[in-house]
Amino acid sequence: MASSYGDLLRTRHAVRLLGGTLLGRLPNGMSALAIVLFLRAHGAGYGLAGGLSALYGLAMALGQPLLGRAVDRRGQPRVMTAAALLAAAGFCLLAATGPRPLPVAIAAVLLAGVATPPLEGGLRALWPVVLEREEQVQRAYALDAAAQEVLFTLGPLLVTAAVAVASEAAALVLAGLLGVAGTLVVVSSGPSRNWRAQAREPHWLGALRSPGLLVLLGACFFVGNALGAFSLAAVAYADAHGGGSAAAYVLAANGAGALIGGIVYGGRSFAGPPERRLRLLAVGLAACYPLLMLAPALGWMLLLSALAGLFLAPTLACGFLVVDRHAPRGTVTEAFSWVVTAMGVGAALGTAVAGVAAQHGGTAAGFGVCAVSGAVALGVLLSTGRILTVRDVETDRVVAEKDPNRAPDPRFSTSHQA
Repeated sequence: MASSYGDLLRTRHAVRLLGGTLLGRLPNGMSALAIVLFLRAHGAGYGLAGGLSALYGLAMALGQPLLGRAVDRRGQPRVMTAAALLAAAGFCLLAATGPRPLPVAIAAVLLAGVATPPLEGGLRALWPVVLEREEQVQRAYALDAAAQEVLFTLGPLLVTAAVAVASEAAALVLAGLLGVAGTLVVVSSGPSRNWRAQAREPHWLGALRSPGLLVLLGACFFVGNALGAFSLAAVAYADAHGGGSAAAYVLAANGAGALIGGIVYGGRSFAGPPERRLRLLAVGLAACYPLLMLAPALGWMLLLSALAGLFLAPTLACGFLVVDRHAPRGTVTEAFSWVVTAMGVGAALGTAVAGVAAQHGGTAAGFGVCAVSGAVALGVLLSTGRILTVRDVETDRVVAEKDPNRAPDPRFSTSHQA
């Protein structure tokens, strides 16, 4: 396992691109907690705090496909740099004004969210350019999913440290500055400067014309719903168990569990189609969320949070591979952007629903939203298994019928190994 990851990381530009992307995406791991803590410190209730945090997630999710399309047309450096600066301005505006006047706070949150640079989709577009072998690209997806859990481990801890050293407002400003710094690391690299989008077949639906991708987006929506609810429920748990720092510990434990699970998963090879494996991983994820409703003492809660995280990164990594297989030819970057959107919209809704649930039903009700969302995500994958099973075969047949001399796309091969 160590040698396989070492081979990947020794590839030129790999460490810089992965590290810069993680640094630039730290605001994603900080924003939910930072916004809620900032607004709560300025007298806002759970409803308003959860609502504005959800608005940020929704704005970010809606902005990703738009910015991704702009990147495809104009390249990464120009679009991503401008977006990162605008997002930082949004964080600073919210820190300066607070929750009142409300229209200004809403505008600040919208700006910070919609201008979030599409670093996640951009990195996955660069992996096939930077890496030489297909198995390296597949392993990079797993490492990507595992490493991004650093966001959810370090993010809450950075927020807690900024609040302890300075203030809740400082945590928001820090999030904006880190986003700019990471973006500059990525866009100043050679692969990012030279990257250009591949031509694709014009279609008004783009990547969304794939039934298999639509199924995956539905499942990702409910996984995101669970993640958003988890962030809010962790704050409610902390309020009932001794203060805001407990929320950071719970979120960090979940991220640490996901990091471990993702690294172990990515270091192994699996036989058979990843669609079947994705359903099995979703079973484990859905089974762990209901345990959080017990809301035990902090030590046990950290263990349960880490256990739920063990299945999170492997599920995402396997999902990335399935997205790659089911995206129509020439639309992989767009497809990944829609995954970000689906999870972001789901997280925004989950945060808002969990805020209402925690307001009226306490911590257990907040984590109950996680449990329901995980179960529905699993139900989507189980009830649509035939679509995920036959889509790759049908795609190869359609390609062969259109162009008999064109080789089938290896992304849709039923013998594909992860």
